Amino acid sequence: MSKKERQQQLLHIIDGNPFVTDRELTRQLKVSIQTIRLDRLELGIPELRERMKQMAEHSYDQVRSLPPDEVVGDIVDLQLDRSGISIFEIREEHVFSRNGIARGHYVFAQANSLAVAVINDEIALTASADIRFVRMVRLGEKCIAKAQVRSLAGRNGKAEVDVFTYVGEELVFQGHFVVYRSAIEEYSEGGNRSADRH
Repeated sequence: MSKKERQQQLLHIIDGNPFVTDRELTRQLKVSIQTIRLDRLELGIPELRERMKQMAEHSYDQVRSLPPDEVVGDIVDLQLDRSGISIFEIREEHVFSRNGIARGHYVFAQANSLAVAVINDEIALTASADIRFVRMVRLGEKCIAKAQVRSLAGRNGKAEVDVFTYVGEELVFQGHFVVYRSAIEEYSEGGNRSADRH
C-alpha cells in the first residue's frame, strides 16, 4: 500500500472510531507505531488523548439523571433520550491484583451509569438489565461504551437502552437496560408518591 493510500485508510479508520489507539492502528495498517505517528502529524490528526479532549469540549447535552461524579467513565457525547458515549480506562484499582483482569462490576457500572445518564429526566433508575460479558478486559485498556435508546417510556414509565462496550474494535460487553423514568410515572405501584413517603 502506498503512503497516500495508507494515510487515506488512516483517516477513514479514525473517522469511524476517533477513540482508536496508535497501537490498534499499527495492527490494522501493518506498519510501525512511528509510521502511524508521522502520518498523524502530517495529516494534522492529534493523538488519542487530545482527540478525546476535543470531543468532550464539543457541545453535548448535560446529564440530568445523575450527578457528574456518579457517572462511571467520562462522557464524551450525549444526546438525551437518544444516545451517548463514555470512555473508562481500566486502572490498578479496577483489576484483580493477581492477574490484571478488570473486575466485572466496573465494566457493568460504566454501561449502567451511561444507560441511566442518557435518560432525559431528573430521576432515572435501572429496573432490570440483561447483560453479557463477551471477553475479559485488562489493565490499561480503554472501554468505550456506546448507548442507544431503543424505546422511550410507555405507560409503564420505562425506557429501554442498549449499551455495547468495546476495547478498540472488539466487543467486550453488551447490555439491555430497562430504566424507570420519574416524569412519566406520577404514582408508584403502591399509591401516590406523597403517601408512600410516610
